[in-house]
Amino acid sequence: MSALRPNRIAEALRAGRPQIGLWQALTSPAAAEICAGCGFDWLLFDGEHAPNTLQTLLAQLQAVAASGIESVARPPSQDRAVIAQYLDLGVRTLLVPMVESAAQARAIVAATRYPPVGTRGVASSTSRASGFGTAPDYLARAHEQICVILQIESRPGLDAIEEIAAVEGVDALFIGPSDLAASLGHLGDPRHGEVQAAIADALRRIAACGKPAGIFALDPEDARARLGQGVLFVSVGTDIGLLRAGATRLLAQVRPDAGDRRTDAVPT
Repeated sequence: MSALRPNRIAEALRAGRPQIGLWQALTSPAAAEICAGCGFDWLLFDGEHAPNTLQTLLAQLQAVAASGIESVARPPSQDRAVIAQYLDLGVRTLLVPMVESAAQARAIVAATRYPPVGTRGVASSTSRASGFGTAPDYLARAHEQICVILQIESRPGLDAIEEIAAVEGVDALFIGPSDLAASLGHLGDPRHGEVQAAIADALRRIAACGKPAGIFALDPEDARARLGQGVLFVSVGTDIGLLRAGATRLLAQVRPDAGDRRTDAVPT
């Protein structure tokens, strides 16, 4: 696959086409390969709350490469060095957590651009992103296929939506319901009325800024509702959730008294 092939997520967001994805938290190349063949537009590999290392992330990216699906990755922090490592591995769409100011947004965007525009370190000939040096124009054009999506998941983030959205190079804003619920005083209850009202207001303001919005949907009904509201980048579940639900359902078919003793959690 070409190192500079078009980023279908970025193209779809610019064109207003919804993109539906699935969270990957098992850190398993086999699970990622299976999910990549299921028809989702994107898979997200989580470095913030899943036990991913650079090596497990690389293995999953390699496992899904042949499918042509777009890979998204969430780094564990906004650290410039970590962002550079993710980009060098070939991640082209980043979902960066807990953004609360325009200054943070500018630093994140800068970390995805080479000097003199940005602060990304140069290692193109040894990076998977450049085809290990086989894309001669990678340094000049890499930024064209990088998509930067920033997570709004706290009260300060809500307050700064307009300033964050105005930063050049920010492609979309993504609502994280669970952390937002915690920030608003409703830990573990993203369905609380105050949280849902804050999300509705945030989506309205993001749209008013002319930016695409994304969200981790709480369930399929919520996903359909968000898509109906014009949200373009929607996560509809996790690999862990699918495995647990499928295993629980299978057991219940042969042992009716069995039940899922775990509670659902939205990993955002």
